[in-house]
Amino acid sequence: MADTALNPDTLLTPEFMRQLDRLDVRSRKMLRGTVQGERRSKKRGASVEFADYRNYVVGDDLRRIDWNLYARLDKLFLRLFMEEEDLSVSLVIDTTVSMDYGEPNKLLYAKQMVAALGYIALTHYNRLNLYSFTDTVAGTAEGMRGRRPIPRMVDWLNQQQPTPGEGNLAAVCKKLAMLNQRPGVVVLVSDFFDKGDLSAALRYLAGDRYDAYAIQLLSPQEVDPAKGGVVGDLKLTDMEDGDLAEVSVSKALLEKYQANLQAYCQHVRDTCTKRGMSYMTATTDLAVELVVLKYLRERGLLG
Repeated sequence: MADTALNPDTLLTPEFMRQLDRLDVRSRKMLRGTVQGERRSKKRGASVEFADYRNYVVGDDLRRIDWNLYARLDKLFLRLFMEEEDLSVSLVIDTTVSMDYGEPNKLLYAKQMVAALGYIALTHYNRLNLYSFTDTVAGTAEGMRGRRPIPRMVDWLNQQQPTPGEGNLAAVCKKLAMLNQRPGVVVLVSDFFDKGDLSAALRYLAGDRYDAYAIQLLSPQEVDPAKGGVVGDLKLTDMEDGDLAEVSVSKALLEKYQANLQAYCQHVRDTCTKRGMSYMTATTDLAVELVVLKYLRERGLLG
């Protein structure tokens, strides 16, 4: 098992935090929260940002009448404002044993990415929920807001370790939907090496309730097995279910493998698109800072 512990001092450096402080989690669906925060929703409320007018009706709050407009038009209008609300942000990390692979390690990379996204959510007073999963949702840390829980977030991430099991993404997504009755942004970080029906699994995160993102992580050795020394006559073991296979790894076999991997990643992308989820893939040799500050902004998750 690789060391996947996070060092807060090196993970969230002062320079990286300054860059993260300028970002916020975005929703493409204008989802509503429940308490005052930094989120602007379509719901009319009583904050300081003007939105629109409507005609006065008996029983309305007289303090919201625009008397200047009344003086000009001789009609009563109420000022309407955009209500600022918090956003529910759920970050979901795959801890199946297939994530405990690669150099850099996929699970450690996922933790680093989730820590950065969680930091952004907390510093902008969004409601942060963390989940880890194998065959089902295994770990939870819910309802965090503000800067104070940042150490708790890092501690929780450090507690998440690779766990044996075949994975059951459908059961996981169904459980996530049960845990998250509140609308919000959901980010699923995984290698998606699941043998089940991906479309059936992701349907639980589809629809108007969630603004869902899928981030598929691959190690450089998975993209190009020759980098990991996968050549010649080998006995390979499936990390998740223990299946054995004796193979002679030739150049032709590696080319077929890479073609199959590309086809599978395209399948994941297409399935996410059909379910209304935003998809991106990243290899763990890319700097986390680059993925967060550039690629996730381009996908619309951050802004």
